[in-house]
Amino acid sequence: MRKFILFVALCVASVAWGEERKLLSMEDAILNRDLTPKNYDIRFNKDNSAIYEHANGGNIEQYDIRTGKLLSSKPILIGMPNPFRNKASVKGNNVVWYDGEGKVHKVTDFADKNIVCGQSVSRNEFGIDGGLFPSPDKSFVAFYQKDESKVSTFPLLDITSRTGSLVEIKYPMNGMASERVSVGVYDVATQKVVYLAVSDFDEERYLTNLSWSPDSKRIYIQVLNRQQKEMHLNAYCAKSGAFVKTILTEKNDRWVEPQNPIRFIDDDRFIYTTDNRHGYKNLYIHTLSKGTTERLTKVDADVAYVAHNDRSVFYYSAEVSPVEQHLFSVSLRNGKAKRLTKGEGWHNCEVSADGKYFSDNYSSLNVPRVVAVGSTDGKIYREVFRADDPSKEYNYSTIELGSVKSADGKYNNHYRLIKPLDFDENKKYPVILYVYGGPHSQMVRNSFQAQLRRWEMYMAQRGYVVFVMDNRGTLYQGAEYEKAIHRQCGKAEMEDQMAGLQWLLSHKWADKERVGVHGWSYGGFMTISLLTHYPEVFKVGVAGGPVIDWKWYEVMYGERYMETEQTNPEGFAATSLIPQAKNLKGKLLICQGAIDDVVVWQHSLSFIDACIDNGVAVDYFPYPRSKHNVRGKWRVHLMQKVTDYFEDYLR
Repeated sequence: MRKFILFVALCVASVAWGEERKLLSMEDAILNRDLTPKNYDIRFNKDNSAIYEHANGGNIEQYDIRTGKLLSSKPILIGMPNPFRNKASVKGNNVVWYDGEGKVHKVTDFADKNIVCGQSVSRNEFGIDGGLFPSPDKSFVAFYQKDESKVSTFPLLDITSRTGSLVEIKYPMNGMASERVSVGVYDVATQKVVYLAVSDFDEERYLTNLSWSPDSKRIYIQVLNRQQKEMHLNAYCAKSGAFVKTILTEKNDRWVEPQNPIRFIDDDRFIYTTDNRHGYKNLYIHTLSKGTTERLTKVDADVAYVAHNDRSVFYYSAEVSPVEQHLFSVSLRNGKAKRLTKGEGWHNCEVSADGKYFSDNYSSLNVPRVVAVGSTDGKIYREVFRADDPSKEYNYSTIELGSVKSADGKYNNHYRLIKPLDFDENKKYPVILYVYGGPHSQMVRNSFQAQLRRWEMYMAQRGYVVFVMDNRGTLYQGAEYEKAIHRQCGKAEMEDQMAGLQWLLSHKWADKERVGVHGWSYGGFMTISLLTHYPEVFKVGVAGGPVIDWKWYEVMYGERYMETEQTNPEGFAATSLIPQAKNLKGKLLICQGAIDDVVVWQHSLSFIDACIDNGVAVDYFPYPRSKHNVRGKWRVHLMQKVTDYFEDYLR
């Protein structure tokens, strides 16, 4: 009977509505894109009309902001422009230049595969997501170059070959040799390359957030030491590569994490982002001629740059609530700020080039999607599109959004809570805690259905209470909140999750004897940490792709939060799950992609080995051809496996 319920999408007769409404199948929960609210993608023309793609993906429509009238509607045409004209590109591990005459010029020519040019570096940390940076006037192209010759390799097993084979990947582990990064600059006119003369720190420093001056004469780079505790914003000559000067410096005993390039307002002023000066990510104006850095967004909340012109800077702010994102503007003349978005929820906006108009694409807990266009003076705000609830044909439980005090009593940790269908407060229900909890994350927002993962609703429809909460170490509550995890990953996070769970279990309908936990990656680390540190609380857990010991994790991310075993031996000993294996009492299933190149297989296999050494029962399921994130039909299989495990041992 259980298998029938799990695999088949059921229809249930609802007394309240007098109609049949479907329950989710596993395919619905994982793969069904029709459960995503339909959307418009808006962009602006120079004349401030707005162009957006029709919700069905079939038309491009032009809309006049001032009159609210539809100007034109025509089918989307897919052109075939020449992609190789006056541009740099990556070929293999080298950079090439395609000129206007169709000729190909070699910018770099390294036969050594350890030298990689034009691609992202530092494993995409520090906001890095590419390796080619053309100058504003297109006369130069800067590019990243990394030397991985000293970086150790890790073998991944390829089972698709006749006898199996190993694929070696470069994986710089915590405390070991890392890649060495440099920046080259290709002069289009002379076809010559120079390299920036970076002399700060040692050769394993980070070169982040490359920016060009408006006149294309200088390159600005935020140079960060490997320890990630000191950053120099430096200027270099694009023509010669020579060091010009250090513009400003940041230092922090925990970490400095530059993630945003500077953005020039004019030749003398630029916008700079840091959380290191007033405790929150704020925007600052640096004036080169004066050497001054002044706070622009004077708010005790995290903000993020969106756009600017010569009068105003537009930014997102969490000041309304850490779970809401709103668009604000601040005047460059008098420093006055104003909120531009109106409705509650999570807003994603685009500002027109002249700063007069903005598009607003938002949702909130019970509002699937609204798209509007407004003027930044507040005089115009028109809805363009309002989506229907894509889940209205399904029998969803109510999703509750709330908060619980953090374990230290200083913060409100926000949660989403889903109770079972036909909830009866006089009954007791099994509880599943879904957790991630790691840096750069936010699991709960005041967006449609509070960022629900449909598997959570799938489980609620089958009789489980599902609870998801953000903890210290995650985003949008300031530097102290994020940096509470320094040198002790998992400690503050577990304390907060247990504070949330304690609140949940104080309700008579939550069964204290049937508590499960599930998470992936950092959430897998949290799952096993909770199971082994609180064995009296958790009966069942499913951990996916878990970090087991931070010494096996990558340099860039791991050293920021944990430093190294040499500088933080106590922290590594306290957070390693190898010695905790003996404390495992509940049922634990570990799942992992066998070719995971993010959390390498060494982690979970080492924990299994420790369980064997301690005579502790544990279950394991690999996905032989999956990387870190198990996708597609493999994911349907995975989530069915996870579901079955809770059904077998928690129900």
